[in-house]
Amino acid sequence: MTPPRTPKIPYGGDYNPEQWPQEVWDEDHRLFTEAGIDTLTVGVFSWALTQPAEETYDFTVLDRIVDRAAAEGRRVCIATGTAALPPWLAKRHPEVNRTDFEGRRHRYGQRHNFCPSSPAYKCAAAALADRLAERYAGHSALLAWHINNEYGGACYCDLCADAFRTWLRDRHGTLDALNDAWWTAFWSHRYTDWDQIEPPSALTEHWRGPDHTAFQGITLDYHRFTTDALLGCFLAEKEAIRAHDPDTPVTTNFMGMFRPLDYHRWAPHLDFASWDSYPPLDAPPTVAALAHDLMRGLKDGAPFWLMEQTPSTTACRDVNPLRRPGELRLATYQAIAHGADAALYFQMRASRGACEKYHGAVIGHAGRADTRVFQEVAAVGEELRILGGATLGARTPARTALLFDWDSWWALEMSDGPSRLVRYQEVVHAYYRAARQAGADVDVVPVTARLTPYDVVLAPLLYMVKDDLAARLEAVTARGGTVLATFLSGRVDAHDRAFLTDVPGPLAPLTGVRVDEWDARREEVVNPVHLDGGFTADARLVFEIVRPRGAEPVGTYGADFYAGTPAVTRHRVGEGEAWYVATALDQPGVDHVVRRVLARHGLVGPYADHTAVETAHRVAPDGTRLLLLLNHAPEPAHLTAHAPATDLLTGEHTERDEPFTLDPLGVAVLRLQ
Repeated sequence: MTPPRTPKIPYGGDYNPEQWPQEVWDEDHRLFTEAGIDTLTVGVFSWALTQPAEETYDFTVLDRIVDRAAAEGRRVCIATGTAALPPWLAKRHPEVNRTDFEGRRHRYGQRHNFCPSSPAYKCAAAALADRLAERYAGHSALLAWHINNEYGGACYCDLCADAFRTWLRDRHGTLDALNDAWWTAFWSHRYTDWDQIEPPSALTEHWRGPDHTAFQGITLDYHRFTTDALLGCFLAEKEAIRAHDPDTPVTTNFMGMFRPLDYHRWAPHLDFASWDSYPPLDAPPTVAALAHDLMRGLKDGAPFWLMEQTPSTTACRDVNPLRRPGELRLATYQAIAHGADAALYFQMRASRGACEKYHGAVIGHAGRADTRVFQEVAAVGEELRILGGATLGARTPARTALLFDWDSWWALEMSDGPSRLVRYQEVVHAYYRAARQAGADVDVVPVTARLTPYDVVLAPLLYMVKDDLAARLEAVTARGGTVLATFLSGRVDAHDRAFLTDVPGPLAPLTGVRVDEWDARREEVVNPVHLDGGFTADARLVFEIVRPRGAEPVGTYGADFYAGTPAVTRHRVGEGEAWYVATALDQPGVDHVVRRVLARHGLVGPYADHTAVETAHRVAPDGTRLLLLLNHAPEPAHLTAHAPATDLLTGEHTERDEPFTLDPLGVAVLRLQ
């Protein structure tokens, strides 16, 4: 199933009218019409309202909300509201409250506060979803079902311990297999009964927090278990909905590069992916772009929904900058450029109280239409009306893939050695950023993805190598493609056990290198790497000492006892190449290497010299080719058209080789001729 079919990009966001009297609703809808708002997400945190007691359901307010939206010609995403427990449920069934990493059973409060293994929670949540679906399936305003909200968090209670043991039996089969996978001969940990296994927490295997564990195998499995436990809650609600509504698409809103949950394990169970985008406003624009592409990659390149973004500012950080004029429009079109088929906000009207009262909103506390933020929202709404359905259902014709792997992320960052300073997300972003700024369209895909569509596969920090991945990467080079791997790759198997072979393990034949030693240093220690063409980059954190076994040096270390030895290599294998980067290069160094790789396949774009100009190609279902240009600089970008094109936002036409200007923070949606 795909995202809901709409004539244009749905525009709107989270709406909580239950917080306000009727006269405010009237004004809200008047302002929604003025701003071009056509889609509302409702009921996200309304469990206590719609079910005030265990035996009582009251849909009076939600009926009015949904019926009013329909009367105004708007569509709604109805949320099940199960992300925050009602107080009565926590009081009557204390076991629904989570036990934290330190072993403390929580009392009622906050949100995301439920134990995913609690039968009382799962039963109550599924029952609520069932009642909602029974009531609103077939309603003229219903566009999609929105289950829960921003799933996350772990529980370590006795219910979760029992569920974990069951999960382990299903995964490992026998205690002998489990003991081998976790290497329990170390420190006298061999288990002789399933009941001896405890969740890894501050009371058992951990010290100094969740990333310091004596046994990586058990902690890795608990991450996987938590992902599956929360997924089980989602599936129970989806099943309840499907009993009454077999057709309306179902989703839940993800959080991009969210470390605690492996979204690839969820992807097959979503009708369409959706996510909430809240990047730090001072982050490079490729941070949000990477998350967009990760979300698009969840469903094999299918469009996703931008379920939330702030129209102005967040409230959850210590310091919450404001989006400057033009940045909201730019962020919205960036999401569309990377595959968003909806552009929604949190929140439609600012809450009067509690922790999100200063979070940005389309309508502020004063309810005015003459604020800068409201007027920018309205201007984007008008442009989306003009754009219509031109981008809906479009696909990205990427020839470059970047592998993203939660297992490698988890295992790498809880490893004792070589360095806790290496951050998976930062290194992956560095390689993604280099490819995107060079003008390449990039699919961010799981390690299980089919790789045949790609000429270039970037595999930074592929710490864990599972199943047939090494063979599939070798097949890329055999047909003439290029694979790039980095330091700390090919180290462990699916159970986080070191390979009993030369580093980089199963990737050694592909890369043509052998690594016997590695040197980890503090961040202030810099080793220059001399690359071909007279370019020198700075390297930090980890310096692998490489012995070529068929590969040729492309860059060498400039300091320490391994000065002159390879830091970057290229192995000509089959009809293609495999590159290995043995250290953490700075961004200019990563840029230099990645552009060399892309150039071999003609994938450096025509605007690669304009590093602030982001490009994204899309192909609509009818075959129309689109190019979206986004200028992230506060100065105009003076460009030359590389093909005849018409801007769908302005109607302006340019011919090949004709100069044109992209305004500061400007956007163009070009239909290529």
